[in-house]
Formats: sequence, structure tokens, C-alpha cells
Amino acid sequence: MTSEVIIDVQPKEISIALLEDKSLVEYQNEPREMSFAVGNIYVGKVRKLMPGLNACFVDVGSEKDAFLHYLDLGLQFSSYEKYLKQVSSDHKKLSPIQSATHLPDLPKDGSIQNMLKVGQEILVQIVKEPINTKGPRLTCELSFAGRYMVLIPFGDKVSVSSKIKKGEERSRLKQLVQSMKPKNFGVIVRTVAEGKKAAELDKELKVLLKRWEDTITKFQKNTTRPLLAFEEQTRAVALLRDLFNPTYDGIYVNDADIHQQIHDYVTLIAPEKAEIVKLYTGKVPIFDNFNVTKQLKSGFGR
Repeated sequence: MTSEVIIDVQPKEISIALLEDKSLVEYQNEPREMSFAVGNIYVGKVRKLMPGLNACFVDVGSEKDAFLHYLDLGLQFSSYEKYLKQVSSDHKKLSPIQSATHLPDLPKDGSIQNMLKVGQEILVQIVKEPINTKGPRLTCELSFAGRYMVLIPFGDKVSVSSKIKKGEERSRLKQLVQSMKPKNFGVIVRTVAEGKKAAELDKELKVLLKRWEDTITKFQKNTTRPLLAFEEQTRAVALLRDLFNPTYDGIYVNDADIHQQIHDYVTLIAPEKAEIVKLYTGKVPIFDNFNVTKQLKSGFGR
């Protein structure tokens, strides 16, 4: 059986079709990435405290200030805040998170005004994009998502997806990830990690750790505020991340920039499959060339 992924990049949207023996078996369509996309991490500044809402507004560079609730600071906020102060005090040497001191968890009934002050710099991640007159919604509980796992700085727990039902496999994955993850990092093991070997999991963990290191280095070295410290992958790469299978025979893309991003991603996670990523330059629309349009119309109507 041959498996191929066809990626149609248009100015306003990206569509991905999975073909098996030339037959359409999966189709996804999403708008192209926007500014202030979910997953982006910013160094922002607290603009205004709202004691009545137990929240604050943070400047991350969007038209409207972003919203951060006290409960979204996260239980480890005190440890995280102390570490950021330590990092920002030395622009030459980066203090590893493994050496960060663990402080007591944040009380759930605490107050935002006791934790933050106006003008304070804060590292935040977008969990909800701006809508109409509302700015982005933020969290201080940072995470970096991969195909097999999600890395959580300042955490320490390893959780396994509840969709993995076999007890032996759950225990294997938990023990495996626990043995390879550094101190002061938590990990959520995703469903697609089931049955994966240690080498595959370790490779992705190193990729996610590198993303964290790049983010915190950018925070340390760059004095511009607000600052985009980490940008989530483009929609095409993010969609492919959840869809990718090393048994694919070809991945075809009709956009040079997206082709390069996907080629870099596949080279990172499965270097032996990098050659299957191909740039489509034909004059016939890519979906028409691979008979996707016809199958979509027959399957879903006009």
C-alpha cells in the first residue's frame, strides 16, 4: 500500500489530504497562521491589575492587551518567577532550569496583586487567540508540544495519555520517560507514543528541550519588550506533526517556504525520510493533479 500526503497552500488556508493507494482517507483544512497564535510564547509586561477579576492585563504587542487570570499563573509560578529573575540578572551565563529552586505551590485562593505588579516582565504563552474586541488569553504554565510528548518546564510529573489502555505499556512509557527527562521538567506522553522505542522518544525529547533552551536564551539575551520568544510551528507543520507516519511514500507541497519548513521538520524527526518531501511545481492545481478535488466533491458534495 502506498501512502502520500498532499499539502495545498493557499493565501488564506492550508489543506492536507492523506491518500492510501490514491484513495482519500483523511482531509484537514485550517486558516493560515495568524499573529498571536495559540502556543506562541512572549515576554510581556504587566499593564494593569484587576483585583475584582483576580486577573491582570499584559502587553504582548497585540492591539488589545492580553488577559491573564490568577489561576493561570500555575502552581509553580513562584519557582518560575524566581528562576526568570536569576536568568535576567546575568546576560552572559544561562543558569540551567535543573538548578532552579522549587518553592511552595501557589495557593489556589491567592490574589493576583500579591504576585504581580505593574511593569513586571513575565513569560507567558497564548492559549486563546484574540477575538473581536478581546485580546489573547494567556497562561504562565508553558508547554512545548511534540508528536509523542508534551514538555512542561517547571513541572516534574510524567503523565501518560488515558487512551493508552494497556497497563504494561503505560508503565513502560512512564518509566522510560521518567528515566530520560531532566530535573524540573514535566512530560505528558501522547497516545501516538504507544509502542515507540526509547531512541524515538529520546530524540523528540531533545528537540523539545532545545526549543525551551532557545526560548529562555532569547528571553535572556534580547532586551526588546514585548518580545516573541517562541513561535509555534506553522499550521502545515503542526497538522503534519499529528499526522506523520514514517511509512509515507511521499509528501508533496505546492509552496516553497512551507516545503522548506516541512523538509526541516521531517529531517529533524526522521532524517532517513527527508527525501520524500517534494516541492510540487506543476501548472495543474496540486489537488487536481492528485485527484483530491474530485474525491472531495464526491465524498462531501460541492
